[in-house]
Amino acid sequence: MTVLVVGDLVTDVLVTHAGTLAVGSDTPARITVGGGGQAANTAAWLARAGAGVTLVAAVGGDHAGRERIAELVALGVRCTVRAHAGAVTGSVVVLSSAHERTMITDRGAALLLDPADVTAAVKAAPGATHLHLSGYPLLHAGSRAAGRAALAAAAERGLTTSVDVASAEPLRRLGAEAFLDLVRGTDLLLCNSDEAEVLAGPGTAREQAAHLTAYARNVVVKLGSDGAVWGGRDGVMRSIAAAHVPALDPTGAGDAFAAGLLTSWCSGAEPDAALAAGAALGAAAVQILGARPAL
Repeated sequence: MTVLVVGDLVTDVLVTHAGTLAVGSDTPARITVGGGGQAANTAAWLARAGAGVTLVAAVGGDHAGRERIAELVALGVRCTVRAHAGAVTGSVVVLSSAHERTMITDRGAALLLDPADVTAAVKAAPGATHLHLSGYPLLHAGSRAAGRAALAAAAERGLTTSVDVASAEPLRRLGAEAFLDLVRGTDLLLCNSDEAEVLAGPGTAREQAAHLTAYARNVVVKLGSDGAVWGGRDGVMRSIAAAHVPALDPTGAGDAFAAGLLTSWCSGAEPDAALAAGAALGAAAVQILGARPAL
């Protein structure tokens, strides 16, 4: 099994703090710098789970871009990543506590993801069976054409597809109807509870998943420490409780969950088993610092 992952590769400046931020003053924290980006994180966790994986992304022609690629290669990810001369690799400041994270984002070269590059990569990837698209390219005008090209090329090649919605605030700015039009016909749509409310309105996760199956064949609503719900067009709902583990940092946990779920589901597992695999990898992610498995 080989999964193509399309989307963002950026630098994370991770600020892990305890308690409330002291606005206008000093807050003690642990600060680390390393690889991030929803697509890149998912690719890294897919590799850790044993899947063959290729990341398609864009970075700047800078030292940060070269470092980000090298980190992924060391984790076993094949990188089809274009370095744009004169552009700066994207950066995200992540303010993280044990149960929540807030992101301050400069998309940088991620907005330069090229539809031609994406289409060529999807057509050329050896042995590909599935395409996973981070929602970030669809949420921003500069990269939207590349996201659309990824789904179109996957459909032409006969790959199954999944989209992870990515982030509630840019989703609100784009609008639910516009986003759902972009992902209509996807085999699997993943969203967290905030994103599900933007897309489907208030309600239970089961109600939201059922509503969204009008657009995607299967929908997973990630509920963090409350587990996850899977809804399909057959009307059957599955759910799983989250494993209760000591949480250090939630950054990348949703990406790890997606990787575990995809590794299982794309190998032919039923939704219950796929949810369990996602929950196990998500639980592993919250127990480490940062968005990626350790080298």
